[in-house]
Amino acid sequence: MEPRASCPAAAPLVERQLHVLVGVTGSVAALKLPLLVSRLLDIPGLEVAVVTTERAKHFYSPQDIPVTLYSDADEWEMWTHRSDPVLHIDLRKWADLMLVAPLDANTLGKVASGICDNLLTCVIRAWDRRKPLLFCPAMNTAMWEHPITSQQVDQLKTFGYIEIPCVAKKLVCGDQGLGAMAEVSTIVDKVKEVLSFQQS
Repeated sequence: MEPRASCPAAAPLVERQLHVLVGVTGSVAALKLPLLVSRLLDIPGLEVAVVTTERAKHFYSPQDIPVTLYSDADEWEMWTHRSDPVLHIDLRKWADLMLVAPLDANTLGKVASGICDNLLTCVIRAWDRRKPLLFCPAMNTAMWEHPITSQQVDQLKTFGYIEIPCVAKKLVCGDQGLGAMAEVSTIVDKVKEVLSFQQS
């Protein structure tokens, strides 16, 4: 899959593939990326690509991701001359919807502050806010309960981004409480709902 800078304007949305760009960050919930991508691909007419942070790579194997996977190195390797494509701009043009799942505490803070120091945060900073961006917070309960977290989540909402709230459960670290990423089924249902609304 090569991101396309533009799609034929005359083609109705229902007659072409819808493009979902999944961003994955360095939360242990990134373990669910293969399942999430698989379930998204079950949606008819959907094409999926993934942008990963370097820390997220710790939690999954690229061999388990059956779609194009972009990381920081791709941004720099694709650009050598002035006329070369800029990957984070091409990706924001290609995607009809962006889904950041999981969104860890570190990247939440970056996005809320406008920091864009990797491929994923550059895509988000350049995002066309006329198109939906969904985010799924995921972090330890103690991090979730820090006062700055609700401020940062609210900041993302003021940008027009849609929160898929975290849930309470026993976390991988053993703690019990809020902070776990929403279930994959919940996330996929929300993507379907938002895409249906976009098409109506």
